[in-house]
Amino acid sequence: MNQGIIKTIDLGDGRTISIETGRLAKQADGAVVVKMGGTMLLATVVSADEAGEDVDFMPLSVDYREKYAAAGRFPGGFMKRESRPSDDEILVSRLVDRALRPLFPSNYHAQTAVMISLISADENVMPDSLAGLAASAAIQVSNIPFECSISEVRVGRLDGKFIINPSSDQLEKCDIDIMVGASYDNIMMVEGEMDEVSEEEMLEAIKVAHISIKAQCKLQDELAAEVGKIKKTYCHEINDEDLKAKVHADLYQKCYDTVKQLIPGKKERGAAFQKIVDDYIVSYNAENAENENIDLNINDKLINRYFEDVEKKAMRRMILDEGIRLDGRATTKIRPIWGQVDYLPGAHGSSIFTRGETQSLCSATLGTKMDGKMIDSVTSQGTQKFLLHYNFPPFCVGEPKTPRGINRREIGHGNLAYRALKRMIPDDFPYVLRIVSDILESNGSSSMATVCAGTMAMLDAGIKMKRPVSGIAMGLITDETSDKYAILSDIMGDEDHLGDMDFKVTGTEKGITATQMDIKVDGLPYEVMERALQQSKEGRAHILGKIKEVISEPREDYKPNVPRIETIFIPKDMIGPIIGPGGKNIQKLQEDTNTKITIDEDENRGIVQISSTNKESLEAAKERVKNIIAMPEKGETYKGKIKSITSFGAFVEILPGKEGLLHISEISWERIQSVEDVLKVGQEIEVKLLDIDRDNKMKLSRRVLLPKPEGFVERPPRTRDRDSRPRHDGDRDHRERRDDRNSSPRTRE
Repeated sequence: MNQGIIKTIDLGDGRTISIETGRLAKQADGAVVVKMGGTMLLATVVSADEAGEDVDFMPLSVDYREKYAAAGRFPGGFMKRESRPSDDEILVSRLVDRALRPLFPSNYHAQTAVMISLISADENVMPDSLAGLAASAAIQVSNIPFECSISEVRVGRLDGKFIINPSSDQLEKCDIDIMVGASYDNIMMVEGEMDEVSEEEMLEAIKVAHISIKAQCKLQDELAAEVGKIKKTYCHEINDEDLKAKVHADLYQKCYDTVKQLIPGKKERGAAFQKIVDDYIVSYNAENAENENIDLNINDKLINRYFEDVEKKAMRRMILDEGIRLDGRATTKIRPIWGQVDYLPGAHGSSIFTRGETQSLCSATLGTKMDGKMIDSVTSQGTQKFLLHYNFPPFCVGEPKTPRGINRREIGHGNLAYRALKRMIPDDFPYVLRIVSDILESNGSSSMATVCAGTMAMLDAGIKMKRPVSGIAMGLITDETSDKYAILSDIMGDEDHLGDMDFKVTGTEKGITATQMDIKVDGLPYEVMERALQQSKEGRAHILGKIKEVISEPREDYKPNVPRIETIFIPKDMIGPIIGPGGKNIQKLQEDTNTKITIDEDENRGIVQISSTNKESLEAAKERVKNIIAMPEKGETYKGKIKSITSFGAFVEILPGKEGLLHISEISWERIQSVEDVLKVGQEIEVKLLDIDRDNKMKLSRRVLLPKPEGFVERPPRTRDRDSRPRHDGDRDHRERRDDRNSSPRTRE
């Protein structure tokens, strides 16, 4: 009963991937364990037998979760158990969903849940690159209908060499990091970031990924054949082919004529198409009101479904046959663009970017190290210094709703913009940076609007970006009956919905920084992708020019409300004195100067960062820190504070934490009977450092800084010169006995 089926594939460099089924989670419709090194993923899939009532779409849920026990760790927080998914888990779920969803039959509407769990973690094997393979394999060994196997791999390029599923350490040094999802025949999904690479280099990385994916798809097919499950039959849609043909015949020309009107507004265009189908339903119901063989309620739904196909065909034919789009643009034309910076006076940087009917209001906030985001996931820990948050409120598409938390789409779109901009932040940038993009209007690629608005906000904040970044969304319309196709620049929402590709590309004038591609058509040739990339390059350059018309260079200086940061490098052994016992010193320093101070260290030194919006406070804190780390120098004069008084003198703090003895004889030229007659605890006086002995004890003097009284004659100190005294044999014998007592037994022998 515990015997399963295992299939293994060799990646060619000593690493292997295995897929096992038949041992775990056998109540699920399909379950597999995918293993690479010490990383193991359990993927399961369960699908309902029947579709829900009035469900006319594929209700697929993909959920990826990481178990802390997989890495031998406890979850953080009070509850000490896994709870809501992290952003990284949601992003992996989205990657898998986008590759799987198009391959379920279009008329399969049963509730389906795919769950992927990280059950063992290996720091050298990143689990997200195995999640797509695990999900597809689970479906393939189930009875759930699915068109073909898919897989996903990560491709990195290190020192000019492509690596499949690189380790996290390798990935940090790669200039290309992309995830590719594909079947044996077709590329389906691409997402990733790059260090300003060319279009040709990116295409080469996709080809390398596809070679590895083909082998993984073949392995799944072999596994499914050995399991031998038969895919279940289903009937989730009611269709009427006669009605479908009638709707097409009656409404196609009306749709085509409406498309040719080139209605520019999204709402107006949608209303025009809706009027066509609403009027048709009214007339159809009136004609068939007495026909008992027709269920008008069902037919209303069917007419709406078939009309969408008619609308799609009319739009596609006009683009393919006449080269004209819904709003009248040519295929390469970008919608009108306008922008503005410094719109929000209270923000550290702000911008508005508007392209057609898509608009982003963006803000940039600069903070200190304490504002960074703590990362404590199963597979990674640390601090994130650059944050980008994307908000898509319902009003931006005219919906009468209020938001209920952040959804997965917002996390995914924000992550794409984050990856587009992150490599353009200066390497020595001392701040934590947060970009917030609020989408105020949306009709086509608000994520690309976020990239453009984010660039403008960063420049307005005075951030010396390596190079500004722009982004564009490309579309594709193909002809099912021929090789004819059209590539569309700057697609609208309708063109995304009714088209065959959504291809987002961001980059600088030097090269590509990020991409996201979803392909909805089979057999897309690499030549088409290459042309789409080249056309996107031209579009990005046009948009970048519009950005530079608004703001071409970063501000010369930060705005007055930006906290200034000063960095001081100190010896490592000085970190303790600055912090003090229990943080006492640094807390008092921050309180006294109204600043924020953080301390870090690298291999060779300590790093102190002081921040404040007030220049005087910043300078005061800098001076205090420098005094703490300063080393006393013999012969220098210091302004010190008397910390305590004794019968033989006073102890004076000349630098923070550094005290020396001011002997009673060094207080004044005149002879004094009591130190307290002249000095008091807490009094500030100037003293000179006369000497530092081998034990780092400091000898101070106040009198040498005072004018010598007129006629004062200093009595020379009494000294005993032993060499001037006559020597006697008794003295010699005494010294010899003393030396003999101080020597060791072995020496005496």
